[in-house]
Amino acid sequence: MQNLNKKDFEPESLINKAIEDPKILAELINNLVAKAETIRYNSHRVLLIISQNEPEILYPHWDFFADLLKSQNNFHKVIGIQILANLARIDTQNKFEEIFDAYCNLLDAKSVMTAGYLAANVGTIAKVKPNLRDKLTNVLLSIDKTHHEISRKDLIKAYVIESFNEYFNEIENKEEIIKFIKAQLNSKSPKTRKAAEKFLKKYN
Repeated sequence: MQNLNKKDFEPESLINKAIEDPKILAELINNLVAKAETIRYNSHRVLLIISQNEPEILYPHWDFFADLLKSQNNFHKVIGIQILANLARIDTQNKFEEIFDAYCNLLDAKSVMTAGYLAANVGTIAKVKPNLRDKLTNVLLSIDKTHHEISRKDLIKAYVIESFNEYFNEIENKEEIIKFIKAQLNSKSPKTRKAAEKFLKKYN
């Protein structure tokens, strides 16, 4: 744990210890709101990997991560966005349904960083929550209704496409998504144009 304040910290060195020791896990979770940026960042890295590979370890702490969505700190919001998306696949108590609006409304967050992370992670949830798939698709397609400047929307759309790529094979009505992505071939964002081209080459 003493290495968490080092910039060359390797998160893999702490993963097994955190899984096996509830005290270490609790300290890492508390570190997510630490003032020390390096400690917060490295703790996030460890917990993000755990949420990807052993989500059941973090599921009992769902409410903590959900509360991060309400933080005034955008880094806290991003942590909540990422980890909750990974926990959704074992969400046996349907807790995500309870925070659906609080989560998805962050597409219209003041911070473009927050909105971008939200757009990129919705697909992870849509893949494992078939009951919410249409609603989540509508959230992603609503990007043009957000307050962001056009240039920022163009950039965020690259992450929207990234999400669609996560669960496109599971979608029954693909036409609307294809139409949206074809429109991005004329995007002013090179990143979004490239994402659209790659997507259409893969699926169309």
